[in-house]
Amino acid sequence: MPVISLPDGAQRSFPEPVTALEVAQAIGAGLAHSALSVRIDDQLCDLSTVIVKDARVALITERDPDGLDVMRHSCAHLLAMAVKQLYPAAQVAIGPNVEDGFYYDFAFERPFTPEDLAKIEARMRDLVSEDITLQRIEMPREEAIRLFEGLGEIYKCEIINDLPGDALISLYRQADFIDLCRGPHVPSTGRIKAFKLMKLAGAYWRGDAHNAMLQRIYGTCWPNEKSLNTYLTRLEEAGKRDHRKLGSQLDLFHFDECAPGSIFWHSKGWTLFLQLIAYMRQRQQDAGYEEVNTPDVMDRSLWETSGHWANYREHMFTTETEDGRIFALKPMNCPGSLSVFAQGIKSYRDLPIRMAEFGKVHRYEPSGSLHGLMRVRHFTQDDAHIFCTPAQMQQECETVVELVLDIYRDFGFDDVAIKLSTRPANRIGSDEVWDQLENALSSALGNMSIAYTVNPGEGAFYGPKLEFVLRDAIGRDWQCGTLQVDLNLPERFDIRYINEAGERVRPVMLHRALFGSLERFIGILIEHYAGAFPAWLAPVQAVVLNITDAQSDYARDVVRTLQKAGFRANIDLRNEKVGYKIREHTLARIPYLVVVGDREKAEQTVAVRAVNGDDLGSMTLADFSGILRNKPDRTQLLG
Repeated sequence: MPVISLPDGAQRSFPEPVTALEVAQAIGAGLAHSALSVRIDDQLCDLSTVIVKDARVALITERDPDGLDVMRHSCAHLLAMAVKQLYPAAQVAIGPNVEDGFYYDFAFERPFTPEDLAKIEARMRDLVSEDITLQRIEMPREEAIRLFEGLGEIYKCEIINDLPGDALISLYRQADFIDLCRGPHVPSTGRIKAFKLMKLAGAYWRGDAHNAMLQRIYGTCWPNEKSLNTYLTRLEEAGKRDHRKLGSQLDLFHFDECAPGSIFWHSKGWTLFLQLIAYMRQRQQDAGYEEVNTPDVMDRSLWETSGHWANYREHMFTTETEDGRIFALKPMNCPGSLSVFAQGIKSYRDLPIRMAEFGKVHRYEPSGSLHGLMRVRHFTQDDAHIFCTPAQMQQECETVVELVLDIYRDFGFDDVAIKLSTRPANRIGSDEVWDQLENALSSALGNMSIAYTVNPGEGAFYGPKLEFVLRDAIGRDWQCGTLQVDLNLPERFDIRYINEAGERVRPVMLHRALFGSLERFIGILIEHYAGAFPAWLAPVQAVVLNITDAQSDYARDVVRTLQKAGFRANIDLRNEKVGYKIREHTLARIPYLVVVGDREKAEQTVAVRAVNGDDLGSMTLADFSGILRNKPDRTQLLG
């Protein structure tokens, strides 16, 4: 007689084992109709799952993130079924749900075409209208292998062969289509709502370039047509804001195959880069940080001590010298800061030591994953490492969180989510140490009354971390800053300080980055502002335009005055109509256009126009300088 405990605290008793769907039906027909899956004692399951004992049960609908994930996963199976019906020779590989949608990988004798996608999507809609039941089947490993061998699905056989010999294999059948899957899934294809196939791409089997190249079909899936259309509109807007396109249009940077995954910064882009560093440098100085710089290339032994060699080796660039020594380009800045701390004797009176570094790091990323400024192999981190006593640890965490959120507000990011990533399976350090570190982060957020979510198993190999996720102007989320607490690296590098009792003890080490990668953060800023940066941040803050040659000398005086005051101002004296010049510099996203004609020359004033088209009127140069000096200025955000 299982007793079912519901999320609202209510309980329901049943005289015999009961399926989750029957629980939903007992609560109400509406819930039974809208339920997609169920969470039983924290495990996500199918509605057909039989509950045989007392359990906590939460019915999952499309309004729940888990429900949307289940719908998207089922849509991937729907895609595979449609492909197999239309192209029986195609082999199916894997098809998970991903952010905003799903994909499925196929092996097929010819490349799929956009016309194929249209046919596949139409067949998927037919299968939805048929409302086909999805049935979970479990069978022994060897039986599952024989089944897929009989179907000619070699990729499914390879997946099963890698599982333990005594593994019980789960499959899902929908009509004549059967797929290997852990589930869960929606009860029937009719529960899959609004979807669209988006694009084709290549993908190596299991992500290994030595394996066969497969064809990946991406799709998106939403609970209703309105949500789907909102997403497609957002994608269209994101295309207009693409940092790669704007980076070229605004003459900020370019890429070249001679240095894949690295950026060639042009003058304007480098000015923007330096503005970020100058801003962060000032904020760090105000917050009590000292800045250091450490080598880019260090001996293998250092990375063995840090644990990177064992845990991160495949992402590191290395070289061997003629005397047999192996060196690595640093993928992270932490060991360098530890080496700096280890120089000289430190007292508890010296702590906390907040050590910042704009360190260049190199990480090998597969060529297929490189993506403009967002995913590169060579980038700069605004790293900082805080060495403190255990008693100072929680307060330092709170101080960092407060600083991070304040800095993001300066860049126009008011909607910031925080995630706590806990211990991964591949880690160093004892469970007791991990308990202490995870508690420090959660307690800091609790003291500040800041909500957060938990990412189980997503911490760094040496410590748990907070991840700061920014929501941009068109509603996309970007994970940027991190805060990690670490007792493992101080132990591995054997760093110590003298405590109040005169004993040599280990400090706590906090790893902190706010922008994360400066290159990636610039990419996010370009798309957030659609290239129209706030004046305090823009590579060129103002352009001075004359109307006729009669004002050329005055225009030169104005731009020289602005430049001497420290502003980034240019001049345009071309023999073109002023309307043409205004339009051209507006397209270049220059925050302010300063127009001088005979009247402005006579009155020693300037006429100012903002990039959004606002006419700010005539004013003195001193008043305009006050506008430029007002920073951070977030009024230029284009929504």
